[in-house]
Amino acid sequence: MKLTCIGAAHEVTGSCHYLEACGKNILVDCGMEQGPDIYENQSLPIESKDIDYILLTHAHIDHSGLIPLQCKQGFQGEVVTTFATADLCRIMLKDSAHIQEFEAGWRNRKAKRSGGEHFEPLYTMTDAMAAIDCLSPCEYGDRIRLCEGIEIRFQDMGHLLGSSCIEVWITEEEVTKKIVFSGDVGNKNQPIIKDPTKVAEADYVVIESTYGNRLHGEDRPDYVEEFARILRETFAKKGNVVIPSFAVGRTQEILYFIREIKNRGMVPELPDFEVFVDSPLAVEATNVFHKNVKSCFDTEALQLVEAGINPLTFPGLKLSVTTEDSIAINNDRRPKVILSASGMCEAGRIRHHLKHNLWREECTVCFVGYQAAETLGRRLLEGIKEVKLFGEPVMVRARIESLKGISGHADKEGLLDWLSGFQTEVQRVIVVHGEDTVTEEFAQAVEETFGYPTYAPYSGGSLDLRTNEIVREGSMLRKQKEKPAGLKAKAAWERVIRAAGRLLEVATESRGMANKDLAKMETEISNLIQKWEKKGES
Repeated sequence: MKLTCIGAAHEVTGSCHYLEACGKNILVDCGMEQGPDIYENQSLPIESKDIDYILLTHAHIDHSGLIPLQCKQGFQGEVVTTFATADLCRIMLKDSAHIQEFEAGWRNRKAKRSGGEHFEPLYTMTDAMAAIDCLSPCEYGDRIRLCEGIEIRFQDMGHLLGSSCIEVWITEEEVTKKIVFSGDVGNKNQPIIKDPTKVAEADYVVIESTYGNRLHGEDRPDYVEEFARILRETFAKKGNVVIPSFAVGRTQEILYFIREIKNRGMVPELPDFEVFVDSPLAVEATNVFHKNVKSCFDTEALQLVEAGINPLTFPGLKLSVTTEDSIAINNDRRPKVILSASGMCEAGRIRHHLKHNLWREECTVCFVGYQAAETLGRRLLEGIKEVKLFGEPVMVRARIESLKGISGHADKEGLLDWLSGFQTEVQRVIVVHGEDTVTEEFAQAVEETFGYPTYAPYSGGSLDLRTNEIVREGSMLRKQKEKPAGLKAKAAWERVIRAAGRLLEVATESRGMANKDLAKMETEISNLIQKWEKKGES
């Protein structure tokens, strides 16, 4: 009965937790790292074919994006999640595979010209389809017997359509422990979806800390009023409002706000302004929102639907799917709104729209979500004056705006408020999914607020759930930027580090072995150290 944190440990993305219980190997999330990658992630200590289940909190790629890779490497188990998350994964995993294949094709074209090595995509569309075939959706609130000794339940967390925390009950040798994985905790009073559901009982809680040291602001802004102001001021200068927006979740919220702005006539100078959603993924995701109205929409959005009003559409909405559609947007000189992915400006069609609009002082780039450190989005918010897009320098003359507090993540107060729902004594809170120092800061806040013991693991950190003992602290090894010539040497070195980590884990778990076996282990390890110390000196 052990939990090992593999990904999103002292980092914001790449969530992955490995649960060993009742003879089963279970992953909770299996996400891709996006943006800064500070620490060396430890490898799973098992092969993909030996994973029995993946429990998925929600569809964002930093939680789901490596499931196709597990399938490529032999995983054939079930991916258990909510119906809405399964619907979103059916489009998002295919989109991710398309990106992997596109990038591989681009690299290989360059390699062919330069005589470089062939580049293999992380995974292909075939692998994504295999992952989709593994999806096993369930309803919110249903307590499900996963296997002998393990039961699970998904509760709505108000972060994204279908997002969940996952309650897991484990019974081994008449000992029962309950662990709750928060997934991403949603911000309260978001449009369209419900507020996070609190859970009353847990022995262990694994909680994210994206905004664990920040507040969205005491006074919640009127997003509709603020957004209408940005539209009026930009349109008065005959400029465009460009919104880098995550295709799933944030785009639909902005459409919800714009429908209200148009309905209330809040931009009288240009009431018929057009709104372009330039993202095939966002278009498909919006259809998934329409499909999951009853199970996921909050009261206000549901009332609109029941009154015959589609809360995500309005006159002037244009959906751009093809490349030709996207190019045509920038050939149209009329003031307009352009919603395009990716939300942090690191890839996708948004970079084309930035190239066409950043240099125009009459335009506005409006950020509506979290921008990770070192991403183009964060650098624009921090005031960078020039950027490079598609190899060309572009001056930043457009006004840069940010709708404060419009976040899908709970802030520090929201995270603590969700933790306050536990009515039983929590044995330990495990803090993950935050920037490097934020995990430690939020862990301290939890201890000061509730008195619960906390643990902010690095990758590979393990906890014995039966005894509440930290088995391994995890690896604090930072990633080093290497030149291509050093990649093979780095890969060999990484394998040595992983092997050493496994040796440490075996040694840590040796407690209780016979003294003669411990003495033999000590001798063999010492001999090994001496051998390679001499090798290093020669």
